[in-house]
Amino acid sequence: MAITRGFQFPVQHDDVFVQRLMATGEVLPVIKYNPDRNAVPEQAIDYDTKTGEGTMKRLWKLAVTDSHEPNDKRKSFTVTFIADVQPVFSTEEIAPGTGWRWVELEGLTAEPRIMGQGEYKYLGYIYRATGIKGDNSGAKVPPMDVPASRPSRNDKAVA
Repeated sequence: MAITRGFQFPVQHDDVFVQRLMATGEVLPVIKYNPDRNAVPEQAIDYDTKTGEGTMKRLWKLAVTDSHEPNDKRKSFTVTFIADVQPVFSTEEIAPGTGWRWVELEGLTAEPRIMGQGEYKYLGYIYRATGIKGDNSGAKVPPMDVPASRPSRNDKAVA
């Protein structure tokens, strides 16, 4: 069996990132490319127009640093999140105001890719995740039962 382009395989966070993974910024939406600079920015979704496959969920990105990577040029990279809502950190910043914090990814997948240019090519991976461990914003967990929290028509709302 050959591994085809776009093949993603599930991996465990602790198996890939032996030491901890550090977020170096905030979770931001992935914006679709549009050649018209005056167009309203539109967030990308997980859908491949060529194959017609995808989850139709929104894409988010996070810049991270792997402290275990020996090669300085490969230490920092971007993780793409596939979630309906923006993932939220559950840990505190290492140093206030820096945006640096330790994270653990959930629903992690890796996609092998040839990276680099010319004679300096190497095997790398594109990482995607579904959420951040400890996040309870709704990125991984469906929202609570909203109708159950509302008063019925016969009950009066308390002000």
